[in-house]
Amino acid sequence: MDRLIYTAMTGAKGTMDQQAAVAHNLANATSTGFRAELHKLRAVEVQTDALRTRSFTVDASVSNNFDQGALQRTGRAYDVALQGKGWLAVQMPDGSEAYTRNGSLDVSANGILQTHDGKPVLGDGGPVTIPPDNEISIGADGSISASQPDQPGVVNVVAQLKLVNPPEADLVRGDDGLFRVRGGAPAQADPNVRVAGGYLEGSNVNVVDQMVQMISLARQFEMQTRMLSTAEQNDRAAAQVLGRVG
Repeated sequence: MDRLIYTAMTGAKGTMDQQAAVAHNLANATSTGFRAELHKLRAVEVQTDALRTRSFTVDASVSNNFDQGALQRTGRAYDVALQGKGWLAVQMPDGSEAYTRNGSLDVSANGILQTHDGKPVLGDGGPVTIPPDNEISIGADGSISASQPDQPGVVNVVAQLKLVNPPEADLVRGDDGLFRVRGGAPAQADPNVRVAGGYLEGSNVNVVDQMVQMISLARQFEMQTRMLSTAEQNDRAAAQVLGRVG
């Protein structure tokens, strides 16, 4: 009885957390560069002498799907998509680094290359600055070239995007959706990371798979609540039998 109650109760809570993750994935099915979040549950016995019969269901692993999303051509000069593994480095307000696959970039009024939500994009020497009144192109190695309209034959490399590829096991997703290296140390630039200028990477969320999982989790939650109801009925019946015996 004890094991049934605690397993069903904590399992229902874990299922609700999984439902929240699936809902979050579905809400970001069209978000540029989004990485789906994965949850797995398992039962763990409480290791105490007094509560040996109790067993909790815990969120055994919270991981991320790092598969690449589909590339979509936009033709926009400041759009970049990473081909294969790798990340763009951005600067946070506290000066630390974070990493994203969302390559929908723009230029601020001060000429700073930034993400769609205003975070400066880092280059090999800090935030990338774009010269005004120049036509920009981004190469496969992340180099940013600029040319003036009245001098079409003169092209200058003005910056180099900081492209990193830390081990995926060391990456932690923050509440803001950006990834960071576990421990907070900045990742080293990786010259092997390649980008595609004029493209954006779509979300890697499989909508059909997530919908099927949502239905499965709803049925699982219903089963767990029924287990709690059954445990209550069994307890009531046992109390009646014991009352008659007494």
